[in-house]
Amino acid sequence: MNEPEILSTLQLPETLTSSLTGTATGNGQREAAHLLVFDACHVGVVLRAVLFVEAVVGVGLMFVRPMGWPWLLDLAAITAVAQPAVLMWLLLGCALKGVLARWPVWGQAFAGVVLGAVAGVFAVALWWWLGAEGQPLWLAGASAGALLASALVAGLVWRARAQLPASTTARLAELQSRIRPHFLFNTLNSAIALVRAEPARAEALLEDLSELFRSALADSQQAVPLAQELTLAERYLAIEQVRFGPRLRVEWHTDPAAGTALLPPLLLQPLVENAVKHGVEPSISGADIRISTERRGETVVIKVVNTVPAGAGPHGMGLALANVRERLALMHDLKASFRSGEIDGQYVVRLEVPL
Repeated sequence: MNEPEILSTLQLPETLTSSLTGTATGNGQREAAHLLVFDACHVGVVLRAVLFVEAVVGVGLMFVRPMGWPWLLDLAAITAVAQPAVLMWLLLGCALKGVLARWPVWGQAFAGVVLGAVAGVFAVALWWWLGAEGQPLWLAGASAGALLASALVAGLVWRARAQLPASTTARLAELQSRIRPHFLFNTLNSAIALVRAEPARAEALLEDLSELFRSALADSQQAVPLAQELTLAERYLAIEQVRFGPRLRVEWHTDPAAGTALLPPLLLQPLVENAVKHGVEPSISGADIRISTERRGETVVIKVVNTVPAGAGPHGMGLALANVRERLALMHDLKASFRSGEIDGQYVVRLEVPL
């Protein structure tokens, strides 16, 4: 097996590429859902929009008001009309989320700018209603709103494009992991050993291996349910169970109510693989691996815990850890958290994702 040749055949799914460019290359892709970039329902987007507009207003006032009370009073007055306009922009974008998800990126960006202009007009109307002197400057308000919205939407598009190479890197890493020679050879040798004595187990082993290949080679999806990730991790552990036998001890504590939480594809399996690599392989007596999921309100907590052999030193997660953290942040932003570390002879990886 020539590993570089296999990796060179892996190409980015055209459905994902077309969603970022706003084009389609085949009849099937024309009906594919586009990538949602203008997600105004996202907590991170709301926070960044509010802070960005406030910063622009504050810096702009520095050109016409001296720092001190005059600047602070004017900032409070403008904030009273600017932030309601920002919130209206976010609410309209959130309400139209389902419609915008079916539009190409340029269409979503255009809609965001138009809604920004509407929000700017709303801010001028509110300012005039509160008793401002002179005639309302509708064109200036619309232009300012459109300009600020353009900057915010550009940031969202950049964030969506940043997710593309991260997902591609993850798929390449997972494919490489799946076909690395010693893993493949160990699995095939285990199957050969079982063919005559336990043909049913040999067949199940090869089915699990086939499923791992299928998942690694499948077209990347925007998100997959946690239940699907748990099934993939279970298949991987079933393969390794044949190899390590009683040295690999696995405990599952899964909450069915947490199974619908969405994750980037192939996110959980690398964490389980590292638990085997750094917990079971170096230890003569093996290791205990505990995988748990729990729904807590609108949040799902996922834990992967493995015992660490005495004197094994730091748990070397390397690129897998950084990649999981990056992909989780790209998908869920401030709604997700990722923590890992060794506690009392156990290495704990803890993820929190929204439901």
